[in-house]
Amino acid sequence: MTVMENRFRWLIAALSLCLIAILFVPIWRIDLFAPQYPEGLVMKIWHNDLKGDIEIINGLNHYIGMRHISVEMFPEFVIIKFVLFGYILLGLAVAYFGYLRGLFWYIVMTIFGGIFTLYDFYRWGYEYGHNLAEDAAIKVPGMSYQPPVIGHKRLLNFDSYSMPDVGAWILIVVVTVFFGIYFYHLWKMKKSSV
Repeated sequence: MTVMENRFRWLIAALSLCLIAILFVPIWRIDLFAPQYPEGLVMKIWHNDLKGDIEIINGLNHYIGMRHISVEMFPEFVIIKFVLFGYILLGLAVAYFGYLRGLFWYIVMTIFGGIFTLYDFYRWGYEYGHNLAEDAAIKVPGMSYQPPVIGHKRLLNFDSYSMPDVGAWILIVVVTVFFGIYFYHLWKMKKSSV
């Protein structure tokens, strides 16, 4: 089994511990802009909370029949902290044992976790934007209000933007560095075998 260089093992350990910061910063954000809100409305998604202009957004959504957004509608908030600590411990184990194969499986699990998270966000957005109250004050035939998973989408007169916030960028940087460490070792092995 290939063992990584010590400097990279220390880097993996340090970056794994950096993931703790995700508990103290927003992970994702949704921004809404419209003529009547040129300064924009924002909803920031933390690991266990929603912050920003939630009540204003709920007031607007009420007119088109969308459900009230609340922390209680996200059971994921209960487990995100444990999943995050699982990734931290796994990263520390990868650093401690130092096997390149362990880093490979860490990266695979992180990619799977990211895909699952985006799918879960899509699923929630689909249900939230399509299952509208029958007695809504404003009805547009054939219109749904599913927010974008990532990027931009026009919803009536609102421009909706969904994007990573500080916590997601921390995770992206950590995993990108882990990718780099993994491929560096593959390159080094290939070079030494020539």
